[in-house]
Amino acid sequence: MKLATYRLPGDGGVRHGEIVGDGRVTDLGAGDLGAVIGALGALPSPVGTHALDEVTLLAPLPRPGKVLAVAANYQEHVTETGGDPIDKSRISPRLFLKPSTAVSGPGEEIALPSVSPSVDWEAELVAVIGRGGKDIPLERALDHVGAYTIGNDVSARRMDYGHERDTDDPAVAFFDWLNGKWPDGFAAMGPYLVTADEVPDPQKLEVTLSVNGQVRQRGDTGQMIFNIAELVAFASRLMTLEPGDVLYTGTPAGVGLAAGEFLSAGDEMTVRVTGLGSLVNRVR
Repeated sequence: MKLATYRLPGDGGVRHGEIVGDGRVTDLGAGDLGAVIGALGALPSPVGTHALDEVTLLAPLPRPGKVLAVAANYQEHVTETGGDPIDKSRISPRLFLKPSTAVSGPGEEIALPSVSPSVDWEAELVAVIGRGGKDIPLERALDHVGAYTIGNDVSARRMDYGHERDTDDPAVAFFDWLNGKWPDGFAAMGPYLVTADEVPDPQKLEVTLSVNGQVRQRGDTGQMIFNIAELVAFASRLMTLEPGDVLYTGTPAGVGLAAGEFLSAGDEMTVRVTGLGSLVNRVR
């Protein structure tokens, strides 16, 4: 199923439903998909339908409980940004959190923040937790993924707070990197969720990103250093995963940082993942 959160015209009410093949979206109830993400196998009956071109698609989960992401999960991306080859047997996944206020939806404009002149793109596959758990065994980890969607982990590569700082301090460098993940809108997501039963192998999906029509990233989820099952199992050792938590799974090579090119107002980013549609966001 393709499940969407959308706003109705006129009164602006937010609803959720299933996108069906005749260009319509069913009405499964009020609110976003967070209301049903833990019960995807037992959705309520539709109470009506709407023409898809008459509603506005929103981020499927506008305020997830947790927005998890993983850094350095494609070797070619690590290499292009100056990193060494990674031996996964000697490291653990590099998880970090983004605030829920970073979430933005399809078609939503993303503002360039005042604290950075160097904003970049990162196309990603996003796994959505459908069944929560703690210390989830690796062999059952994918059973806890309820759906997938497209993500863009927008990133500020250099921070400028208006005063001099000791940028040679490793702690300053780390927190600048982390803070660069946090601005509003920097966790773009959508345009809808595709339930896990329609994604038989999440490690066989092409991921691309274009800026103003020019392809900048092209990779395959099979290139991940840690696959989705490993990421989910590891994350559950650190924290209890809950239905509706989202996990950005890393980006392939082709980010702007590698070429010293960054986003400007008016640029349009389009992320595509096999079978999951297209996520388009313009920068302002």
